[in-house]
Amino acid sequence: MRKSIIFFAFAVFAIPAGAMAQSAELEDTCKSVAKSFFMSDQLAIGTVQSFPELKPPGVRMSYSTRQGTAPAEMTDIFECEFDKADKPHNLARFCVSSTCYSPTVDDGDRKRRFEEMRILLSRAEK
Repeated sequence: MRKSIIFFAFAVFAIPAGAMAQSAELEDTCKSVAKSFFMSDQLAIGTVQSFPELKPPGVRMSYSTRQGTAPAEMTDIFECEFDKADKPHNLARFCVSSTCYSPTVDDGDRKRRFEEMRILLSRAEK
């Protein structure tokens, strides 16, 4: 009886933990896209959440372009969506706050910025 209770308790805590697994690889790729977009290696990153199990897989993170900003004070959000969770990730879309960039946007400048980030990511993942 005691073994079954311990097993049940382990299963209850282990299953949700596996379901909420983050992806360091996706997170690093999104950080790379953000740094390329802002043309800065000094981008301060706060809280990062990744969702490899979603379709499309994605990452959301807070950031600041000012060094020394505490993570709790970072309110700007950078989001990435990818075609797949495994490399090569193939950038599908990214958003900076409420402005999104993708191959299907009507705005020519946003479409070009998206293509630039896609090309830089493709070069980095070779």
